[in-house]
Amino acid sequence: MPPDLAALDIWRFLETAMLEHGSSVAVVDGETRLDYATMAARASSLASFLSGQGPVAILAPNSLPYVETYFAAAGARAVLVPVNTRLAPPEIAGILERSGARIVVASVEHEARLEEALGRGDGLRAVVWTDGEPKAWPAGGSLSYEQVVSSGRTVHPAPVDPDAPAHVYFTSGTTGRPKGVVLTHRNVCVHARAAAETLGISSTDVWAHIAPMFHLADAWATFAVTLAGGRHAMLRRFDPAAALSLFERERVTVTNLIPTMLNLMVKLDGAGSYDTRCLRLLLSGGAPISPDLVGRILDLFGCQYVQTYGMTETSPYLTLGILPGHLEALPRPERIRIMARTGRPWSVVDLEVVDAHGVPVPRDGATVGEIRARGPTVTPGYLDDPEETARAFQDGWLMTGDLAVVHPDGFLDIVDRRKDVIITGGENVYSIEVENAIYEHPAVLEAAVVGVPDDTWGEAVCAVVALREGCRASEEDLTLHLRSRIASYKVPRLVRFVDSLPRTGSGKIDKKKLC
Repeated sequence: MPPDLAALDIWRFLETAMLEHGSSVAVVDGETRLDYATMAARASSLASFLSGQGPVAILAPNSLPYVETYFAAAGARAVLVPVNTRLAPPEIAGILERSGARIVVASVEHEARLEEALGRGDGLRAVVWTDGEPKAWPAGGSLSYEQVVSSGRTVHPAPVDPDAPAHVYFTSGTTGRPKGVVLTHRNVCVHARAAAETLGISSTDVWAHIAPMFHLADAWATFAVTLAGGRHAMLRRFDPAAALSLFERERVTVTNLIPTMLNLMVKLDGAGSYDTRCLRLLLSGGAPISPDLVGRILDLFGCQYVQTYGMTETSPYLTLGILPGHLEALPRPERIRIMARTGRPWSVVDLEVVDAHGVPVPRDGATVGEIRARGPTVTPGYLDDPEETARAFQDGWLMTGDLAVVHPDGFLDIVDRRKDVIITGGENVYSIEVENAIYEHPAVLEAAVVGVPDDTWGEAVCAVVALREGCRASEEDLTLHLRSRIASYKVPRLVRFVDSLPRTGSGKIDKKKLC
């Protein structure tokens, strides 16, 4: 295969790691530690089994099989469909039907929901169980993952078209029916190579897979870290103490976490007792973050912090909040405010913030526009959905639906999703600004702000708040706190206190279930 094409083939990333780092530990999953040579041989056996079988779905927690399946599907020239592990059976069934997946790699912990999703299993060929014994499965064949990957078979992939689909990620469906985002080998490989270079990922790095691997907040690192010959350390499901223990035990150097995860980690009693000195870089993405939380992260971990922004449709990164040298010298409060922004456009994409006429907004930190992007990491479109694809693109640009301002230094700051802007009494209220002010209250663990119908104002600002354990605060307390920080029309007219906020499968706060 010509070198330029090999660089755009996901399978070749694993082959490169095997050749250059074969004896190095590739994955740590509980008590299991495998080197790159062994993992590549196992992935090759799985790829041989998957070849010619069509799209492959995976329904499993973060684990060694997840890493191997990402590469095995690429080696089999099959489209991989990562499935959100928190979906209900009808949602899983819809994804399997729409993607055409007839092979499912699954953990036994999801057996009951998968069986309900498949019903009689028309069209299903097999379920490959990553753990436990093969089940008596009425819908199709039932196989042991370990038997498949230990078969010793070898795959010899034909050259791949870089623009061939590699993955289909189904969105959370916050705007209606979930959309199948298609990512190609080119999308994935260009992103992985650029991220590894920009972030300095090397063979000495240990990446903690803590955010779910079915979500691109974490999945992109599967490819970038493997290309560099680094080590993958697994956490099956998020728990703040377990995540900190993984940092300490495996001497983790880099990871990407959702802000809600970071919030729970820094506010955990005893968080400072864990040895996290090996951590050199902490990335945050998937949702905006408050300056207050950034300050707590710096105090706890003492490493470089970089805020990121992206979408499933963009593989995912569009911006990185890496501070240029002249900003590093700013006083801490000002530096933290900049670090909490969305970041500057990444060099691998074209990115603009434009008004309703497609004209870039001025760099004044005040004029709001919509972010649009184009480039080699942007999806070619949605699976079997030309209408939704056409709606998402304008003149070759992907319209993100995210509203932002651009500061004079080039940093973007997202103010809201277009659909989440609250219009109350004719005034626009951006939920992120209100949430950031709420997070400055010492009793608040987490919060979300949404609009609710109001006969007088059209919409009223509503805050849903969970307090830290052992702390107290009333609606009056929060109102007084906010009136000194934001305009009166932005202060929530309704405050609901809850034990915890609902989350999407990726760990973000699920606003559509609030108020």
